[in-house]
Amino acid sequence: MDAVLRKVQELALLHDKLDPKIIKEKQIKLGLRNEDGTGVFVGITSKGQVIGYEKITHGDGITHVNPVPGRLMYCGYDVADIVRQKKLENRLGFEETTFLLLTGALPNRRDLKAFSQLLARQRPLPQEVKDYILARPKHDDMMGSLHTIVSSMYLFDKNSNSTNLADVTRQCIDLIGKFPVIIAYNYLSTVIEKRDLKKLKDPDPDWSTAEAFLTLLLGREPDPEMIDLFDTMLIFHAEHGGGNNSTFSTRCVSSSGANTYMAICAGIGSLSGHLHGGANEAVMRMMSDIKKKVKNWESNEELTAYLEAVLDKKIGDKSGKIYGIGHAVYTVSDPRAVFLEETAGALAAKTGKEAEFELFKRVARISPKLVKEKKGKTVCVNVDFYSGFVYQCMGIPTELFTPIFAMARVAGWSAHRIEELVQGRIIRPSFYTSLKGKRSYIPLFNRG
Repeated sequence: MDAVLRKVQELALLHDKLDPKIIKEKQIKLGLRNEDGTGVFVGITSKGQVIGYEKITHGDGITHVNPVPGRLMYCGYDVADIVRQKKLENRLGFEETTFLLLTGALPNRRDLKAFSQLLARQRPLPQEVKDYILARPKHDDMMGSLHTIVSSMYLFDKNSNSTNLADVTRQCIDLIGKFPVIIAYNYLSTVIEKRDLKKLKDPDPDWSTAEAFLTLLLGREPDPEMIDLFDTMLIFHAEHGGGNNSTFSTRCVSSSGANTYMAICAGIGSLSGHLHGGANEAVMRMMSDIKKKVKNWESNEELTAYLEAVLDKKIGDKSGKIYGIGHAVYTVSDPRAVFLEETAGALAAKTGKEAEFELFKRVARISPKLVKEKKGKTVCVNVDFYSGFVYQCMGIPTELFTPIFAMARVAGWSAHRIEELVQGRIIRPSFYTSLKGKRSYIPLFNRG
């Protein structure tokens, strides 16, 4: 078996490598990226808009791309305004954000209350699903478990394959409601000593999304400040335009006419990849290594030397990446990271992690300058740089960082799925062949 596997790998490496000449000759846009790093426009959405630069065309017809402070818009509303207003009104905002993404409109008080109550009613899981979660192997990873449970939810839906808007809307809201419970139960099933069904308590119908997850996970009701910050994190991760990998995957599968469960599982599968959903975990691994190898956390010189070695692929995972630094669109600033740096200090002080938070901020100041000096690129700190630290302060285990991302982003996936079905055209890009002409078929007995 090993010999066969090695043969397949060797041949795949031989024939699947790309010739740089053909990429340039055919003007292939690998990763659906233009030469300047911006994304290729492949669709239209009203859901999310990620603003990190502006294009200015001068009188001579030449267009310049100018970096600007980052903004994130949901259905035309600045997310910073959504977060600011919910804090002013002393309320939570993820349910409001979800309604906005699904409908394109802000809910009035009556609609928000009804929608929040509907989400709460959908949270409890069928008995069979609880049994299935408890029967899962303990070594199973959290994203794999989430994918498995969500894919199995079609068994409890009489119209699981329907693409009628009424059914799809119902299915999406049901999954948005259940994600916090599925994720909490998946984790609890791996840590409780005896796999007792009674230990998987049903969520209280009066809990918000943030309250439901944190209370089920921690086994106690968190303080209001923690609930508010976690609610804000969910808002920040709920949507990021149609071009991010998991949302685009959801739209691709939705465009084929696949059912809601398959489409949402496509988003989960994409998010499980370390280049998309695992960034904050990579940040925490990197920062853990810094804490071990940099003796004086307050020394800019020592930190700079370490980070230079990272960029030179001499230490760390030798990828040459400073994790949490840089973004596909944001260059000057990521508005989510700006908020976290401004607000996470209070949580750090409350949990005795002030020194660690100062280390994070110091790395955040040094890294963009180093990348500019060594690579000539303008980059900023992104949301993943601080999000893992915030979750850690809350007592959330590292293996749940990416599932929490999915818990929030399922709102955006659902909104994009509905939008894709309304627009109604299958996504079908083209690929050039890397081969030159027809190959002559060789009979089996002549192949040696």
